[in-house]
Amino acid sequence: MKLHELEKNIGATHSKKRVGRGSGSGLGKTSGKGQKGQKARSGASINPVFEGGQLPLYRRIPKRGFSNAKFKTEYAVINLEDLNAFEDGTVVTPALLSETGMVKQQLSGIKVLGNGNLEKKLTIKAHKFSKSALEKINESGSTAEVI
Repeated sequence: MKLHELEKNIGATHSKKRVGRGSGSGLGKTSGKGQKGQKARSGASINPVFEGGQLPLYRRIPKRGFSNAKFKTEYAVINLEDLNAFEDGTVVTPALLSETGMVKQQLSGIKVLGNGNLEKKLTIKAHKFSKSALEKINESGSTAEVI
């Protein structure tokens, strides 16, 4: 067998289906879409999950499994610029922050973020500090203590 003798197998290729081209194709007039309705319109697509308004299967089936989401640790956050409200030498604790109304709920603890600059010398006690917050606290001469 030579390259010029190669042929495709019978049935390997099909002529393109030309929809809506008269009676000869067998798909004239409505092009195999039937009469009217949502699926007969151009650009029609229905979500495969949609069941015509019936309560969908994914909502009828009972929920199973376990999610760890309700046990995640979420911290109440405070920025360094907010701590400038205190006077020099103040010991900033979670109790003091909730007293002054800077933190509404402590959640799993308080985290100090490094947004802004610290211009006072304070002793800050919190559960967590961001890296940038620790750098700025040390630059200002304040001290940070992890509770």
